[in-house]
Amino acid sequence: MKTLKKSLFILLVLVAVLAGSIFIYALYSKPTYEGELALKNIQKKTTVHFDEFGVPHIYAENSKDAMVALGYVHAQDRLWQMELMRRIAPGRLSEIFGSVALKNDIFFAGLGIEEASAKAIAALDKNSPSYQLTMSYLDGINQYLDEGKTPIEFSLIGVKKEKFTIKDVYNIFGYMSFSFAMAQKSDPLLTDIRNKYGAEYLKDLGINGEFNTTKIKNASENPQEYAAISKSIAQLLDQSPVSPFIGSNSWVIAPKKTKNGKVIFANDPHIGFSQPGTWYEAHIVVPDFELYGCYLAGTPYPLLGHNRDYAYGLTMFENDDIDLYQEQSNPKNNKEYKTPSGYGTYEIRKKTIKIKDSTDCVLNVKLTRHGPIMNDLMDGLEPNKPVALSWIYTQQPINILDAVYFLSHAKSKADFRKGVALITAPGLNVMYGDAKGNVAWWATGKLYKHNKGVNPNFILDGASGKDDIVSFLDFSKNPSAVNPRWNYVYSANNQPEPIDGFNYPGYYLPEDRAKRIAQLLDSNSSWDKEAVGNMIFDNVSSVAPNVVKELIVNCSSKALSSTQKQAISILKDWKGSNNLDDVAPTIYNKWVYQYMKNTFEDELGKEKFEMFLGTHVMKQTIANQIQNVNSVWWDNINTKNIKENRANIVLQSFKEAIVALEKQLGPDVLAWTWNRVHTLEHQHPLSKVAVLKNIFNVGPFEVSGSSEVINNLFFSYNSSGVYDVKGGPSTRRVIDFSDIENSLSILPTGQSGNPMSAHYDDQAELYNTGKFRRMLLNKEEIQRTSTKLIFTPSK
Repeated sequence: MKTLKKSLFILLVLVAVLAGSIFIYALYSKPTYEGELALKNIQKKTTVHFDEFGVPHIYAENSKDAMVALGYVHAQDRLWQMELMRRIAPGRLSEIFGSVALKNDIFFAGLGIEEASAKAIAALDKNSPSYQLTMSYLDGINQYLDEGKTPIEFSLIGVKKEKFTIKDVYNIFGYMSFSFAMAQKSDPLLTDIRNKYGAEYLKDLGINGEFNTTKIKNASENPQEYAAISKSIAQLLDQSPVSPFIGSNSWVIAPKKTKNGKVIFANDPHIGFSQPGTWYEAHIVVPDFELYGCYLAGTPYPLLGHNRDYAYGLTMFENDDIDLYQEQSNPKNNKEYKTPSGYGTYEIRKKTIKIKDSTDCVLNVKLTRHGPIMNDLMDGLEPNKPVALSWIYTQQPINILDAVYFLSHAKSKADFRKGVALITAPGLNVMYGDAKGNVAWWATGKLYKHNKGVNPNFILDGASGKDDIVSFLDFSKNPSAVNPRWNYVYSANNQPEPIDGFNYPGYYLPEDRAKRIAQLLDSNSSWDKEAVGNMIFDNVSSVAPNVVKELIVNCSSKALSSTQKQAISILKDWKGSNNLDDVAPTIYNKWVYQYMKNTFEDELGKEKFEMFLGTHVMKQTIANQIQNVNSVWWDNINTKNIKENRANIVLQSFKEAIVALEKQLGPDVLAWTWNRVHTLEHQHPLSKVAVLKNIFNVGPFEVSGSSEVINNLFFSYNSSGVYDVKGGPSTRRVIDFSDIENSLSILPTGQSGNPMSAHYDDQAELYNTGKFRRMLLNKEEIQRTSTKLIFTPSK
């Protein structure tokens, strides 16, 4: 026993020493926010003022100097994040994390993003300002890499420093573009449902857009099972150290609907939460240019930005830019596959993935005319039934660098539109407002059509050619609205109105947020910045109370206990809010989960049901399927000689939900408040090591909001009754052109990715409570209230 106690004591001492060493090193490596540093390749003194939240305000004599400074300060706060971002697309995470990241690397290396990046770079005009300024930004990153402090994560896991190149920039944009796509998550699962049960089972899923009634207005043989694709890709994105893009809200209000007669712009892109967060804010001022922007790690131009003349942002279009094709190998020669003109030869692309704790993995990716064969990139698909992934991003010219440069350097609305038109993928709703009173949105993406009758929601026929793309639309046919008569534009990832009578296929999210946004905007013609700030934190569902009515219809009070009656009474009085002290959302979400489980799991099975819960299809099914008393899904196929109906399933689900909540939260219904089950923790990739969790993670916090409300703090349904928030607004911005120097922003945690920085988590409490900080533009105020870091040309 004494030996055991002694061993435990020694272990505790070692852990304490390790934690202390990490803390001391981290303290040493924190960013430098004041003083003077010499930099190569800058021409004149450049000053960076860091405001009270660590946002750099860069004042330079020319744009190249400003971009060198931006690269340097961006790297000192986010170098670890930059390192992760650049490694995903080329499949290089295993080099630092070992074989645990190999599946992720195999998949992304096989997609061809790196090859598409190289092709795009080869076509660049090296004399263009977009290229020249990018190289200056990279120069700043690399100077920090050489001369700055090493991030603690690099030391903990042994990351070898390498220069950043323009290919890294393109690979980061490539990963971002893939994370926007939805087809690979739902098409395989829907194909399995159709193949196993028939078209009747698809009617309640709204896959052809029939549930999207709130649409964005324009102004102008035994088949193989495919669900392994959905499962594998969903797991890869969920487990990725860099979170995927999910959805978003934005609205831009024209002068006629604002109190001060100027445009008000609002945007909150929805992205999976992680620590550090997605965006890095920076403000650049040179004699002929000014911009306050939100930057992805390792990229030189902001995807969100504003200045005194205009503001822009984005939401996900959710269009379909990925198709999956069932190919046919030649039974006599496995090196060939069937095409409309005979058998063609698989192209083989060889990739070598280096693994930290193992030997190299050599990957031979088979390529067809449609794209890479997925069977080689993930587990679960039959090797003799190849499925190819066709993705617009890797097939069309990639002009993303010029596009984001033009968005951030536009001189007019027309100029801005030219930048939007350059983006072939991903599909985005690019939102715009300016000081002249213009409001607009344009959908980006190279949109295309198949032959009539081809449904891209399913796995397509790759051999015959009949399911191939037959035409591409000119950008002028993309959905858009410019200065509409209703005096606002908005997007909440909902479906746009038809283009020349054609409903463009996609993976649009349910109408909940769109309906609420439209209701609020229509009801007020005197908007100001404060009201818009309140609206962007709104957590009321416009749809859930109607779902509750449909559910309650099936619950006769005679069949209920006193606890169950109390729960029903609370739901009847519910107006759809998701506040911390609300009880109704706790009951509602548990009931919805049980209802979905009892309705769909018998047909889908446990694994596919859990996959279904992670799709856009599930979200839009809830409010619509519950209304269909004749739905084929009601019957439980596992019960013999009994045919269940809606009333049976809904009542059973309600009773199960109440029993589960009593077990989870106790017998007092009024104590089942939303804050007890809806929590948010921003997780760092290294937090899986227990001793590091408290150093790197931010939270957990009890938070209001919910899935598919404007304050979209979303979660996955599961049996636990605990709703761990997976993602939400990656920033909230409100830009008021009547008071441009006091526009508002907030980040989920903070500016810095360094845990020893004061700005690692200094915005978290503000964010959780719906508060904002100002985005400073006034030079005098910035100088008066900020620290100062001066960069001078090195001699």
